[in-house]
Amino acid sequence: MDRLGLRDNTIIVFWSDHGYHLGEHGLWFKQSCFEESARVPLIISVPGRKTAGQASARPVELVDLYPTLADLAGLTPPKHLQGFSVRPLLDDPQARWDHPAYTQVQRGDGPGHSVRTERWRYTEWAFGKKGRELYDHENDPQELHNLANDAKHADVVAQMKSLLKQVHPAPVAGGKAEPGTRQKFSN
Repeated sequence: MDRLGLRDNTIIVFWSDHGYHLGEHGLWFKQSCFEESARVPLIISVPGRKTAGQASARPVELVDLYPTLADLAGLTPPKHLQGFSVRPLLDDPQARWDHPAYTQVQRGDGPGHSVRTERWRYTEWAFGKKGRELYDHENDPQELHNLANDAKHADVVAQMKSLLKQVHPAPVAGGKAEPGTRQKFSN
């Protein structure tokens, strides 16, 4: 990049599609909704950014990459896209950010759906029929103490469940796309 003079006008993004367990929670694979599996590296290098090298603790999603790159390039992405430009976090890593991150995993007949805010992770297995989990990342970053059935956290469970239902309201039958999907996502 230096040899070709591209460093001053090239955005570089490094990411992975999933994390991986290395014995945490007794697991040795990626198919869970725990932090080790859901969290991925994400580095965005933008020329001239005053906050270069600073990290942000805000949860973002990989679906945020397209709107972010479009924003940084001065383009207007299609309105129906999922995700949000993380440019505010590139400008100020501590900026207010009210967009949770979602994770989904399929294991047998019981999908796992998870929503992660800066403090909390809430997971439902088979839409709650096979269990639910709530972890407080402020006090339990390793997700070792499930608080979902603790009455003291009933309000948090209700709030997180509501967030999860916005993205995963009901099971989707395999092989059956919503009517109009092709038109919605094709240009």
